[in-house]
Amino acid sequence: MAARVVSLVPSVTETLRALGADVVACTRFCEQPDLPTVGGTKDPDLAAIIGARPDVVVMNDEENRRVDAEALAAAGLAVHDCSPRTVADVGPAVAGMAERLGLAVPAPFGLDEWPAWLDRHPEPPQARAVFVPIWRRPWMSIGPATYGASLLRRLGWRTVFTHGSDRYPSTTLEEVAARHPALVLVPSEPYPFRDRHRAELTEAFGSVPVVPVDGRDLFWWGIRTPGALRRLEAVLGGAVGDL
Repeated sequence: MAARVVSLVPSVTETLRALGADVVACTRFCEQPDLPTVGGTKDPDLAAIIGARPDVVVMNDEENRRVDAEALAAAGLAVHDCSPRTVADVGPAVAGMAERLGLAVPAPFGLDEWPAWLDRHPEPPQARAVFVPIWRRPWMSIGPATYGASLLRRLGWRTVFTHGSDRYPSTTLEEVAARHPALVLVPSEPYPFRDRHRAELTEAFGSVPVVPVDGRDLFWWGIRTPGALRRLEAVLGGAVGDL
């Protein structure tokens, strides 16, 4: 019998369903309207999760809180953590989840396949600077030690925040302008940026292109990663050309 799974990470839910897992519940942010929801990523309904009788609850140290993981473990539930920080981490994370649940590992995520896929998509030796806002009031961005930054590096871009331990630094538009980004990449999530926000960024950065992008492709790792790389490459190439 297939393991019953509750997923508290949107990208994991998408990946598990693609793998054929028996996902019995997920968060309200997982974009799976046919599945029961058990609260949000930061405020899960622990009683509902326990009541769903899952064999495994999949969590992530970035999306979810340690206190909730500890509470679920104390209730006797098995908790599987998967928290990739780079594109290189994605293959082992997908393979590990599949193996934990007794599912086949799809190509190219197998432990023998993923290194070859990475070799076909190497990081260029030089990269142009990009500002990726993820929040407003205060403005926040991504640091280099994030999956999104790792994905962008494979496309020839580096975040304007290249140093420091803060994975999601707060900033100001004036500080960003002083770092001379060649591009502003505006994701559709986690902050719901609208046309007026993109106009604000255009005013702040003058001739620097301000390009909207699907935030799921930039931040949701897993089964989507290979396709996301291709889609982001097309968006960036079409937006900036030979900039």
